[in-house]
Amino acid sequence: MASHVLGISALFHDSAAVLLRDGVVVAAAQEERFSRVKHDAALPVQAARWCLAQGGISPADLDCLVFYEKPLRKFERILATATATFPRSWQSFPRAMHAWLGDKLWTHRALARLFSVRPDRILFSEHHLSHAASAFLCSPHATAAVLVADGVGEWATTSLWRGRADPPFLEPVAEVRFPHSLGLFYSAITAYLGFAVNEGEYKVMGMAGWGKPRFREQMAQLLRLEADGAFSVDLDYFCWHWHATESFTARLPAMLGPPRVPGSPFDPASDPESQRFADVAASAQAALEDAMLHLAGHAHRALGERALCLAGGVALNAVANHRLAAEGPFEHLWIQPASGDAGAALGAALWAWHAVLGNPRLPEIRAWCLGRRFAPAAVEAQLLELGARFERLDDPVARAAADLASGKVIGWFEGRGEWGPRALGNRSILADPRGAQTRDRVNLRVKLREQFRPFAPAVTEAAAAHWFDIPAPAEAPARAMLVAPPVRAERREEIAATTHVDGTARVQVVNPADSPTFHRLVEAFGGCTGTPVLLNTSFNLKGDPIASTPIDAMAAFYRSGLDLLYMEGCRVERPR
Repeated sequence: MASHVLGISALFHDSAAVLLRDGVVVAAAQEERFSRVKHDAALPVQAARWCLAQGGISPADLDCLVFYEKPLRKFERILATATATFPRSWQSFPRAMHAWLGDKLWTHRALARLFSVRPDRILFSEHHLSHAASAFLCSPHATAAVLVADGVGEWATTSLWRGRADPPFLEPVAEVRFPHSLGLFYSAITAYLGFAVNEGEYKVMGMAGWGKPRFREQMAQLLRLEADGAFSVDLDYFCWHWHATESFTARLPAMLGPPRVPGSPFDPASDPESQRFADVAASAQAALEDAMLHLAGHAHRALGERALCLAGGVALNAVANHRLAAEGPFEHLWIQPASGDAGAALGAALWAWHAVLGNPRLPEIRAWCLGRRFAPAAVEAQLLELGARFERLDDPVARAAADLASGKVIGWFEGRGEWGPRALGNRSILADPRGAQTRDRVNLRVKLREQFRPFAPAVTEAAAAHWFDIPAPAEAPARAMLVAPPVRAERREEIAATTHVDGTARVQVVNPADSPTFHRLVEAFGGCTGTPVLLNTSFNLKGDPIASTPIDAMAAFYRSGLDLLYMEGCRVERPR
């Protein structure tokens, strides 16, 4: 009889649910793809119901439901921190107590009630253990160093683990504790630069490419690398551990200059203030990269492993990941595509399956499109109901390649939705990468977002080395758009729309076995143009989650400057 485990992450940001059957992922999805609330933190009731339906089971069939962390231990940290920082914490403490005493402290009861699961079948992992499991237990490595870096879990903000071939599979080695945190440091700089925390970190990474790290000396004071392989943050400049709403104190602007006003123009070519902000972003990015290299060096010396598995929100920083691959001591780098809190739902489920239920390791997970799929007949019926202008195609790949080669920007909605924050060719907006004007058009007319932000190129595996300088350790993360290597100098003008101002690109190497339909599309475009590269960005508009249903896709299509929408074999045109 099959065994089923449901993993849950929730109540802070990016809640998600994952269902395993005999250790194999049946379905995985973030709640935001159902609720349409970006980074939805609510208990993922809709995502879990869909996962169970995909598995053809009811809650009574679950062997266990696993929550990704220990709420009581996190509550302990909040109480201890509020006491230690009183009276400065007098405003934040009541807010925290309202949230915790309202629902977070009673997570066990809420899980049993909302998910209709018997209380004795509910397990609690630990935050960083869930992250570590999400990286190591679906990797191809029998043993590895496992490094987790994020904002904060219960107490840990950064942790090092030894990934083992035998139970208990993950052995804790060292950790850095709150309030010292790489993730919170980067988020504070995100807020200083006028972007929303947990949303604007990608923008800081993009802005950094426009600047020079001329504030490195100041960053070295803010983020200190210690001799024992750890780090510390100068808390005189930050207040995330005691303030209700702010993350930095007045000392940070005194050091770096006035913070950026949210929404203000950014034009480093003509505005000295914009250039200063770009330089701050570049300096903070360099400081984060230096810290990750520092941690990786210590992990290699301490454990002597050839492979490094990386998890936590910091692992989504593709520029830092490239430096780890290019300059770090490890021969192999492996990162799970949803390495933030959503992915911890997967880690919690894998931890329970392997470490609690005692099952052996399974092969590496390579196919990461684990979300919803819609049958072509259902999509066609929906289009007819909406009165859309469309035609069903025998060969949508060839037609889409021709449209892209002619300069059309298309929405591409095919197969199962991606797991994680990045579109990998199933819920994508695609365009011809040849010409910088395409980048500006997609930013302003289609995605409706800041003009300085770069786009990712998708390239066939066979052609990747001809276009990008991808270091050997980055082979696996490059398949999931998790590294940003240099574009080869002689190719940069050819794919100007996906080459960032600093000459790099957050590349996706498309493997024909992992993504057969999308690989055929990139290959077909290469046949039309001689350039086997496509501009690939997530199918959503600014502020929205990635399109998850045909209605989501049609809404984004009608609200944006997209020329065409391809959806499960249908070519949809704009209304007359």
